[in-house]
Amino acid sequence: MDISAAKRRIDTIPAPALFVLSGISIYVGAAVAVWLFEASTPAGVAWLRCLGAAVILLAWRRPGRAAWRGRPLLLAGTFGVVTALMNVVYYEAIARLPLGTATAIEFVGPVLVAALGSRTKRDFAALALVVAGVLAIADVQWSGSPAGVAFALAAAAAWAGYIVLGKKVALGGNGIDSLAVGFAVATVVLSPLALGTGGVWAEPDLLLLGIGVGLLSTVVPYGLDQVVLRRVGQARFAVLLALLPVTATLVGLVVLRQVPALTEALGILAVVCGVLLRSRGSDESVREPP
Repeated sequence: MDISAAKRRIDTIPAPALFVLSGISIYVGAAVAVWLFEASTPAGVAWLRCLGAAVILLAWRRPGRAAWRGRPLLLAGTFGVVTALMNVVYYEAIARLPLGTATAIEFVGPVLVAALGSRTKRDFAALALVVAGVLAIADVQWSGSPAGVAFALAAAAAWAGYIVLGKKVALGGNGIDSLAVGFAVATVVLSPLALGTGGVWAEPDLLLLGIGVGLLSTVVPYGLDQVVLRRVGQARFAVLLALLPVTATLVGLVVLRQVPALTEALGILAVVCGVLLRSRGSDESVREPP
């Protein structure tokens, strides 16, 4: 199958389905990242994730000279650095707070973008359902450390920036080539974080796991994000991101036999209803770039 045929087939997949696939890849990658925390700092693992993504994308796409200069370089580089910093502060947050708490706080970012992009009562009703559902699923506990909360809030801000910049990259950049350039720039800019990865370089299998985190948690899901961002507006994209905690719960049920409590089940239902409600509304028209 040629690339254009594959692209047409991907474009026929509903956005929620793409987010489920993206979420599965993210959480498998997160499980691998946890194994690396014993040999590297959280920020170091985030840098390895960025390095792995850059290596894979550059080997695959091999961006041309035009992608490495002028506005394309600035746009892609900014996007890559913001995305990498989002991963850094999120890993630092989950090193200090329960995963559910950090995740719930981080969702302030996409929910804020969705609120700013809202136009109708349907939007606000959908956002209310999503917020209630995410809070119920995450079972937020505000007993964590102040530093952990600060890192989670920083991750929320970076996530909002990722949505806005991701839209610009999807429409005005060079697609996956821009991702390759962006992560390469971020790897260089954040290279001081490599000092926290000393234990990984002594073990080839751990280094391979670090590259794998880049593939599972960055290349696959962010590549899918670029497909979706060309087809939907920022507000709907932000609401669809609420499918991620739902996907995490389902993965826990199937893989880890973690049966959700009644509150969590109600939260899942609220998120799904919010996504369906927002999906029924009209969205801004977005043309795919040539």
